[in-house]
Amino acid sequence: MSEPVSLFRFHEASLGYAGKPVLEELNLDVKQGDKIALLGESGTGKSTLLRRLRELRPQEVAWCPQQPGLVPVLSTFHNIYMGRLAHHPFWYNLVNLVKPLTTPKGEVAELASRLGLSGQLWRAAGQLSGGQQSRVSLARALYQQKPVFIGDEPVSALDERQAADLLRLVCERHQTVVLALHNVEQALTHCTRIVGLRQGRLVLDAPSSDLTAAQLRALYSSS
Repeated sequence: MSEPVSLFRFHEASLGYAGKPVLEELNLDVKQGDKIALLGESGTGKSTLLRRLRELRPQEVAWCPQQPGLVPVLSTFHNIYMGRLAHHPFWYNLVNLVKPLTTPKGEVAELASRLGLSGQLWRAAGQLSGGQQSRVSLARALYQQKPVFIGDEPVSALDERQAADLLRLVCERHQTVVLALHNVEQALTHCTRIVGLRQGRLVLDAPSSDLTAAQLRALYSSS
């Protein structure tokens, strides 16, 4: 069996923004088929790493941010449909803004149903609850139908049952997944590999089957 393709590789890399390093001496190889949970306290560099992954392969990455970033005056349908704007010509997108066509309407409706949003499809996004907006954001990323899914706390606003269901869906629909999470149980259940960051350094990279929740919680201790 051939070795999985390497999608993202860092060797002694320094990552940051505005000329300020956030992650240093980073050694990481993300291969096709990996399901990675990225763990660590706020400020350790998770978002910085996710941003760099997106920059390296923008055409292959579906991105789901922690803040939904929806257009409040547009419907749930239109916010989800926006995930595929780049796939269609301007006239096609304009038609779907005014009067959605049968094919995209059916595709979005099916996805919305899977995420428990059927009754909200034509409601303005600004009128939705925080949890519903998070699900719309997740649906928009899923609708992009790209091989790599990158999410920054994509289920943090959802209850445990909803979060488990949607993390399972993300992992089913994408070859490669990198998720910044805080919930260590979610990480162990849904991801096959755990990458831990602490104080701007990668301090853990191991199969989830080799780790326990107690070991992962140590990433969040103050010592």
